[in-house]
Amino acid sequence: PLCSNNNPYASFGATLARDEEQNLWSTPHDVTHTEADDDRVLYNMIVGRSQLDKDSEEWQKLNYDIYTLRQTRKEVRSRWKHILEDLGFQKEADSLLSVTKLSIISDSQNMGKARDILLKLSEETNIFPTSWQLSERYLFVVDRLIALDAADEFFKMASVVYPKRASVERVDEK
Repeated sequence: PLCSNNNPYASFGATLARDEEQNLWSTPHDVTHTEADDDRVLYNMIVGRSQLDKDSEEWQKLNYDIYTLRQTRKEVRSRWKHILEDLGFQKEADSLLSVTKLSIISDSQNMGKARDILLKLSEETNIFPTSWQLSERYLFVVDRLIALDAADEFFKMASVVYPKRASVERVDEK
């Protein structure tokens, strides 16, 4: 029966929410969030916070840092998803952005091109915040875009939607 308490899917939404809280990038119950450097940093911050007294200043600072990192990661993911959807990948955007330790590079010959595009995205657009260290997971996403022959279009769209802002500094000409 649909109303039974034995429904194995009843808490699925709550489980997804908990997984999202712990790890923005993994699939439900995927414990690989410590595999990538940026995931390891977040994990270590969460572990460190759990060992502190909740009323302490250190706990509050660490809690703020964790929140800030998660918000930054959500913002970056949202930017990528926005561009993917604008390129026509409305239904595929989430799966294109899903990266776990089981993810593989589709063609090793694309690795160099994927790195170049990712570096170009970081240098010539604002798709990543200025303080962002390039995440390996977006290398997998760019590889997928190369396989779909959409990497160049993605870069062009990112350049338009998230252009690099010119420096505010001016040099007085004499």
